Amino acid sequence: MTVEPDARPAAAARSRTLRVSEVTQETKDSVTISFEIPDAMVEEFKHVPGQFITVKIPSDRTGHVARCYSLSSSPHVEDFRLEIGIKRTENGYASNWLCDNAMTGMELTVLPPSGHFTAKNLDVDFLFFAGGSGITPVLSLIKSALVCGGGEVTLFYANRDAESIMYEGQLAQIASEFPERFTVFHWLESAMGIPAPEDVESAIREHRGAQIYTCGPAPFMDLVQKSAEACGVEHASVHREVFQSLTGDPFETATMRQLSDDDGVATATVYLNGQSITTEWPRNTPLLDVLLAQGHNAPYSCREGACSACVCKLVEGDVEMAQNHILVEDDIADGERLACQALPLTDAVTVSFDDL
Repeated sequence: MTVEPDARPAAAARSRTLRVSEVTQETKDSVTISFEIPDAMVEEFKHVPGQFITVKIPSDRTGHVARCYSLSSSPHVEDFRLEIGIKRTENGYASNWLCDNAMTGMELTVLPPSGHFTAKNLDVDFLFFAGGSGITPVLSLIKSALVCGGGEVTLFYANRDAESIMYEGQLAQIASEFPERFTVFHWLESAMGIPAPEDVESAIREHRGAQIYTCGPAPFMDLVQKSAEACGVEHASVHREVFQSLTGDPFETATMRQLSDDDGVATATVYLNGQSITTEWPRNTPLLDVLLAQGHNAPYSCREGACSACVCKLVEGDVEMAQNHILVEDDIADGERLACQALPLTDAVTVSFDDL
């Protein structure tokens, strides 16, 4: 099976140019960039709280780089508006460029919202653990949970010092609007040191039964996950957001590699956007590339195993992943796979993007 070049859809067709409507200085090292969504793009940019967008950033060395940034805005609060939070990082090119150069009226190329750091049910109790700029998707989830749900919402927010707290004003305002349901606890390393397992475990035990969400530096999220395990929390109740710096270019054209005569073909059954798709699957081609080459609107962002946008669930058969920088062992045990890295191991494979 060979897909001719002119039959391959462009991944760049999914990208859109948005105009920056406002840049807000949150702290000395962080900003919020706001985009207004034109009426013609509203459907494409519909999202759920906790998702991210991928931004194309100019580079003198490579032409451009791509980075994923979580949305701090909530689709249940800020209509037709996207906001991303960005914090300056040591030796970090993309975030530092945006902090230094983003301005009102600037146009940036982005991919539509993606990601699975989301909540299936907003009407439950939530316990959030955020570290530094990890507050960005957490803030989106907090807003939606308070507006759309009726549960208690608790935030454990760790920062270097008081001057490092992003969205401090918003959090205080939310606490004043929902005093009976929202509690925020600020952990400042300058005064309290690095959080210890007993500190995190205490919070988890105090809010037993809550859905746990964590975003921040890897050691911080590892601490939360291990603490949850120590408290007997089921893996399905712990959600973490992980990004890797992208080395590839998700804005390039999606291509399928040529299939040699001896590579063979499997059969894939894919549940996507409420439809059932059955197709031949060349054994040397990632599942995402097969779907994109056939014109299906499969979710993706980085296309290199460094984000969770293309996660699907393995229903039948088996696959291997060429790379995996995101899924942990429990995720894999639950059947989750990265479509951009999935290659068939069995003659027939069934996966679902809808059952996550």
